[in-house]
Amino acid sequence: MRNIMMREEIERALTVLGLTEPLTRERLEQKHRELLATWHPHRYASLTNNPRKYMHMYKKGEAMTKEVQAAYELLSAWLEKANSQ
Repeated sequence: MRNIMMREEIERALTVLGLTEPLTRERLEQKHRELLATWHPHRYASLTNNPRKYMHMYKKGEAMTKEVQAAYELLSAWLEKANSQ
């Protein structure tokens, strides 16, 4: 049961980062940097003068940054475990 849940988490993390298997450390880090740059909340500061719209995009950027970071950490640990076996 635990393996099935872990596999689902891995699949979700791969989807969040837009990656497929086989996964390499280089591809993982490159995609992580790319997505963090894309979703960085401060990136939206100059896109609009509407404070409500800005805060909406800022919060979306924050949420996506957290999701990307969590997926990266999970896949990093998974890769490390796979490489140590």
